[in-house]
Amino acid sequence: MERKILNVDGRAVGWYDAGTATAEDAPVVLWHHGTPNIGEPPEPLFDVARELGVRLIGLDRPGYGGSDDAGPRAVADVASLAAAVADAAGAHRFGVMGHSGGGPHALATAALLPDRLTGVVVIAGIGPLVAPTAGEGSLGTSWWDGMHAAGAAELTAALQGGDALADLLESSEYDPAMFTEKDLEALDGSWRWFQRIAAAGVEHGFAGIVADDVAYVQPWGFRVADVRAPTLVLQGDEDRIVPVHHGRWIASAIPGAEYQERPGDGHLSVMEGAADALRWLSGKS
Repeated sequence: MERKILNVDGRAVGWYDAGTATAEDAPVVLWHHGTPNIGEPPEPLFDVARELGVRLIGLDRPGYGGSDDAGPRAVADVASLAAAVADAAGAHRFGVMGHSGGGPHALATAALLPDRLTGVVVIAGIGPLVAPTAGEGSLGTSWWDGMHAAGAAELTAALQGGDALADLLESSEYDPAMFTEKDLEALDGSWRWFQRIAAAGVEHGFAGIVADDVAYVQPWGFRVADVRAPTLVLQGDEDRIVPVHHGRWIASAIPGAEYQERPGDGHLSVMEGAADALRWLSGKS
């Protein structure tokens, strides 16, 4: 794994090249990380990426890893960073994958860079609480339904602003009940990678989480319905962090999107389907 630093408008942006393919014409997939993680592409996908000849890259959103904090931001702001990283990687066309909070960022990249995207995979991705403009789509008050109390409290604080959220994060404690038994099995087994990536996501404090969470509960700056690239939405029906109706809504909002619901899977165990999702995405390049 190689981490690089790119200067974008005077700020450092950390990005990663997993080295899973070296051919000049290898299809490129850009990973959008969850909250709080860093942008390293998922190590459990390296073998299938090598098998497919896919080059996995990723980026740190501002406030995470090697990327400078940029203060408040909208979900849409990630598109320019994704374009800059893809340019640095020599990829004009590329696919995107995003898990959890990476889901809306993958969608933003697709909606705002339509000529560059080969396809989109959203795994357990959070849906929009607020419509971008009046009369356009969002989950509205149903956004909160089925969300674990700890996650709901964090996002409620985000509605009050970054300072309120930072205060909550300073005093909050990890509650394993937000994960299902299958999630915890994945976390201790095939997706142990998440433990390291989540720890790295808060290594330098909470700036990244605060910016992410505040962005999620505000208008995102684009319409999900504007995504035109081939899209696959993967969702576990027992997810306690991003409840199942978020995935269903996203899939219904995007013309022609494919939807796969994994019975019994939660927020992390749904990643057991990520290898097949990468195979699907590689076929769109």
